[in-house]
Amino acid sequence: MKRIVAALALALAGSCGGGPKTADPPTAVSEDFTADSVAERFVKLALALGRHDPNYVDAYTGPPEWAAAAKAEDVSLDALKTEALSILAALDELARDGVDPREAGLKGLTTAALTRIRMAAGEKFTFNEEARLLYGVEPNVHALAEFDAALAEIEALLPGTGTLAERFNAFRASVAIPADRLQLVFDAAIAECRRRTLAHYALPETEKFTLRFVAGKPWSGYNWYQGDFESVIEINTDQPIYLDRAVDLGCHEGYPGHHVWNLMVDETLRRGAGWIEFSILPLFSPQALIGEGSANYGIELAFPEDEKLAFERDVLFPLAGADPALAEKLEALTKLRRALSHADNFIAREYLEGRLDRAGAAALIEKYKLETPALAARRVDFFDAYRAYVINYNVGRDLVAAYIEREKAKGADPWAAFEAVLKSPDASGVLSAR
Repeated sequence: MKRIVAALALALAGSCGGGPKTADPPTAVSEDFTADSVAERFVKLALALGRHDPNYVDAYTGPPEWAAAAKAEDVSLDALKTEALSILAALDELARDGVDPREAGLKGLTTAALTRIRMAAGEKFTFNEEARLLYGVEPNVHALAEFDAALAEIEALLPGTGTLAERFNAFRASVAIPADRLQLVFDAAIAECRRRTLAHYALPETEKFTLRFVAGKPWSGYNWYQGDFESVIEINTDQPIYLDRAVDLGCHEGYPGHHVWNLMVDETLRRGAGWIEFSILPLFSPQALIGEGSANYGIELAFPEDEKLAFERDVLFPLAGADPALAEKLEALTKLRRALSHADNFIAREYLEGRLDRAGAAALIEKYKLETPALAARRVDFFDAYRAYVINYNVGRDLVAAYIEREKAKGADPWAAFEAVLKSPDASGVLSAR
């Protein structure tokens, strides 16, 4: 037990009467605290921040009265900043007895929340500063020239006239999933992702998810965790969905990706350990580095070597009515295109820091990510909405892959090492350690 002079935790109790009210600024008091009490303060801070930052809270499964109280209160950004700083001071005090993974994780979450508070108040950060403060890692942003070799290999596979992006997308059009077969193909892909995951993990018996096809979104797929081991997975149909994306999205959003991660966090950390901070998933936090990185790595974990190619060729291509003879070329192109993923970081940085306008960013996405003009425009929309979040897909994936390889070198089973990442209260710290 510690005692310090700290800011009073935000009073987020429900208000009487109609309409929101403005909370008084925090008052300095002497307060006993533990990791549990600090965690509760963080959750209430995060819920209050969600009023100012609508995308901040991705999922919440904690006490409903806390969410109702946060909705009723209108806490100023200044008060939120004061509370975030107080929580960080409390964590520093707790760390005098030695930092444990839970407290380290809470510090990363609170630092990210403080950064979003500062951003909501108008403070500006560079792309790399934002990535470091929100996600706990400063990315190595690759120059575009580093992607020329991968583009040259793709060029060799797709000779002809027109731009490389045009040729690439013309080929992909030949393996687009017909709209009337989307459900059939995705059901088969997700079932196989789940089967492979269940061979290694005992998931809660009641786990399930609902698949929905949506439109008008800046992303290709999204997992909305509902609590009680249930998820809603949405797939965006604004643009054609290609056969290589069925397994990718099935693994990334479902098994062993976001859905499984949320199950393990809920079952092990929130329910098992009783750590209330895991009742809330802030989108802009070190959790995103783990969530997106593990979800992307989960594709190759579930389908190692040529197993993805074999499943797509033998099962998904026939279900979609596509020519299985095209599967090998699609897989080769998909692997080469994955090598271009870090181009996102350079383009997003240059755009968000004002060195590229919207048209210039879209043009580079078309050239270096081989997107259609429509998808390039949607990617710029993503940069506008989520900013440095893009690093989580590639930097996060690379960190997870490097960790798994280090553990394999010690004799560990890759699925066991992957599970350790998913269940860690400070996974970004685990991944960053050497």
